[in-house]
Amino acid sequence: MSLDKVIFHIDVNSAFLSWEAVYRLYHLGGKVDLRDEVSAVGGDMAMRHGIILAKSIPAKKYNIKTGESIVEALQKCPQLKLVPPNYSLYERCSAAFMEILRQYSPDVEQYSVDEAFVDMTGTESLWGEPVTAANRIRNQIREELGFTVNVGISENKLLAKMASDFQKPDRVHTLWKHEIEMKMWSLPVTDLFFVGRATAKKLFHMGIHTIGELAQSDPIMLKSHLKKHGEVIWAFANGMDVSVVQSEAPANKGYGNSTTIAFDVTDVSTAKLVLLALAETVGTRLRAAGVRAEVIAVGIKTFDLQYASHQMTLNNATNITIEIHRCACQLFDSLWNGKAIRHLGIHTSRIKDHMDMRQLDMFDTTDYEKLEHMDATVDKIRMRYGRDSLKRAVFVGSRIDHMSGGISREKRTVDYKKVKVE
Repeated sequence: MSLDKVIFHIDVNSAFLSWEAVYRLYHLGGKVDLRDEVSAVGGDMAMRHGIILAKSIPAKKYNIKTGESIVEALQKCPQLKLVPPNYSLYERCSAAFMEILRQYSPDVEQYSVDEAFVDMTGTESLWGEPVTAANRIRNQIREELGFTVNVGISENKLLAKMASDFQKPDRVHTLWKHEIEMKMWSLPVTDLFFVGRATAKKLFHMGIHTIGELAQSDPIMLKSHLKKHGEVIWAFANGMDVSVVQSEAPANKGYGNSTTIAFDVTDVSTAKLVLLALAETVGTRLRAAGVRAEVIAVGIKTFDLQYASHQMTLNNATNITIEIHRCACQLFDSLWNGKAIRHLGIHTSRIKDHMDMRQLDMFDTTDYEKLEHMDATVDKIRMRYGRDSLKRAVFVGSRIDHMSGGISREKRTVDYKKVKVE
């Protein structure tokens, strides 16, 4: 006899802010809980990462939103208490959070740094009924780690995620299929997973404002206006979801990195130096995963926030840093219009596993085997002695970080001696 599915979605309440608050209270001797203040974690305006990354519940009263600029947030509330991000801390908190979840089930899917799905099917004899088990997990996280979570419970991942978004913080909510009409259909359609601003606008024009109205709409009519996406959100509105909890992450379909530069780049040489720094990190990631990329793409965002990108397909898939950089420079030359550059990125796709064969070209005298050995040696040295133990001479004395992209260094650590901890 098959068991009825029981899926939990566990979501940390205001994760970055909560983790920052707990660290300051329990490790730095702070007296003020940021979660009780009108506060937010925000990027460095000087480095042009000036957005709100997380906010406290009291900050919601001022309509401060995650993702908006620090300037906009301070206009709404000049007294907003801003603290810098510390991603190294957040990674440690996330790991501790996931470790607790794996005590309750082997089937844990980390959905993001601060949320996860857990398949609790058949664990009633160990941990009790679903609500009992959820409260046990919630209380253990609060008591051992100091921060709070919401737990959503249902038969599938979609409804469990919807349930965890109900009243916060530190709550357990169920959303079984028989509860959909009572608990979910009255919510605004914008609360439904996969309904973004553009989709919501189209739904409003169709007279659909609640999840219930969407659920009771004609799916053929929705498909005619929204194509395949219309069918997907109609199914979601009716609580249909066949995805399973994946304890092992699927293979990446692409690898990439981008960086917002601390100053406007107006010359080719500096831009190509940034691309080299990005090629270093992208190449390192490809090699660490044991894969190669067949498609290279470059994206440019100019000072006026205009974005453009080009891509090329290679004759031979690669993970060699210099080869990635050479292709990126070719794309850059064909793409850049001369405007001052704010942001650059390199992205790869069409990933090939364990592919080390290269088609011979009689006109290409490059010793690719030598380059591969060099990259492998550089990777080993950096892994053992740190990423700064070896850098290309061209970066010595440069304002460009020799391995750029992803979470920038100023966000990875915080010198709390220079930060006032109340």
